[in-house]
Amino acid sequence: MSKITKKRLEEQDIQFILGTLLRVGVILSMTVVLIGGIIYLIGYQSFNVDYSQFVPDAKYASLEAIVVGLKAMDGKAIIQFGTILLIFTPITRVVFSVFSFLIEKDYLYVLIGLFVLGVILFSLSNKLVG
Repeated sequence: MSKITKKRLEEQDIQFILGTLLRVGVILSMTVVLIGGIIYLIGYQSFNVDYSQFVPDAKYASLEAIVVGLKAMDGKAIIQFGTILLIFTPITRVVFSVFSFLIEKDYLYVLIGLFVLGVILFSLSNKLVG
């Protein structure tokens, strides 16, 4: 097998893995949110809702609170966890891309990928921890 054919095959494999990673991440996130929504609707079915005022619920604004809510099987925490899974799906793709660029020894794209990953993680660090 020639080097060009082998390199093309590796690129197709990487693209297939990246596509599968995104697809599985979205489906997993959607499933978790659906399960959380069902649990939420069952648990809060007798709760009266007042739409005259908006009162934000910041109970699950940190990872620690979400983990505690998951242990208690709270529907809101499960929905929030599914949302976090959805957020981390493209982040996982960036990490995988950095490793694939390392394998290909394309160091400029490794640096660009690490920079993008750093920006994303820095912006999320203020939102999720605290």
